[in-house]
Amino acid sequence: MPKPSFTILEDRAVIAVTGEDRTEFLQGLVSNDVERAGPARAIYAAFLTAQGKYLHDFFITGYQDAFLLDCEAARRDDLVQRLSMYRLRSKVAIEPRSDLCVAAVFGEGAAGKLGLGKEPSSKERGAAAAFDGGVAFIDPRLAAASARALLPADSAAQTLENVGLAAAKPEDYDDMRLSLGLPDGSRDLIVGRSTLLESGFEELAGVDWDKGCFLGQELTARTRYRGLVKKRLVPVSIEGALPEPGTIIEQDGREAGEMRSGRGARGLALLRLDALERDSEPLTAGQARLTPKKPDWASF
Repeated sequence: MPKPSFTILEDRAVIAVTGEDRTEFLQGLVSNDVERAGPARAIYAAFLTAQGKYLHDFFITGYQDAFLLDCEAARRDDLVQRLSMYRLRSKVAIEPRSDLCVAAVFGEGAAGKLGLGKEPSSKERGAAAAFDGGVAFIDPRLAAASARALLPADSAAQTLENVGLAAAKPEDYDDMRLSLGLPDGSRDLIVGRSTLLESGFEELAGVDWDKGCFLGQELTARTRYRGLVKKRLVPVSIEGALPEPGTIIEQDGREAGEMRSGRGARGLALLRLDALERDSEPLTAGQARLTPKKPDWASF
C-alpha cells in the first residue's frame, strides 16, 4: 500500500440538492436508497433513462441541510438540467457548488487521517463525517478504495496536508482505481447504452432492490431476475500499446468485447461472459494482448 496520500480530482464537481422535499425527490429518481444517505453515511447511485440505460453516476452524502452529489465535472450541468426536469412542484433547489472540490484520499491509514477509522472494513464503507468545512466519507462502493472528501476548494490541499496526507497525482489514484476494477463514470460506461448490472453496480452497492420504484427500475430488475447480463466490465492487464477506448476486442477471430479506460499496462474492458470462460484463448485489441482478472468483489 502507498503512504497516505490525497489528490484533488479536477474532473469531479459537486452539486447541492436542498429543500424540504429533497429526500423524496431523489428517492424516486436514483438507483439507491436515498433515505440511507445523510451526514453519517454516503451512498453510490445512478440516474438512468426510462429504459434503464446509464446517464450519470455519483456519490450522495448529507451536509448541513443539503444532499451533496459528487459527480463528473464535464457533465455536471447536464445532470443539473436532467434532475431539474423532474422537479415540478417539489420544494427542492438543485445548484452547482463551485466553492467545493472533490479529493480522493488513499493509501495505508489514509481514512484515519480524516477521522474515519484506521483500516476501513467492508461494513464501514460509506461511513461519513463532517470534516473542516466539508464532509469526508469512506468510498461506499468498496472500502479498499479508501475515502473521498468534499471540501472548500480554496483550502482543501492545505487542509489535507495539515492532517498528514501527502500530495499525489491524479494518475496515482487512477492506477489504484484500475487495479480494483472500479469504473469511472462515462469513461467506462457509455451514456444511453450501458446498464448497471454489466458495470458492477449491484456488487458495488449502487442499487437497492427494496427501495421501490426509481427511473429505469423495471428494466434493471428484469435484467437481474431473468439472468440477461451477458457482458461484464472487468480489469485487464495489457501487453503492448494501450488500446484506445472503444477499440474492439477479439478472441479467436470473433468480437469479444470493447476497451474502456486505461493507463499504462492496466485497463477496464467490457467483455462477453462466454469469452471470459474461454480463458485458454487469448484476447487481443489491435496489437495488444489482454489478460482479464475477475475482481475479488465481483460475483459473476
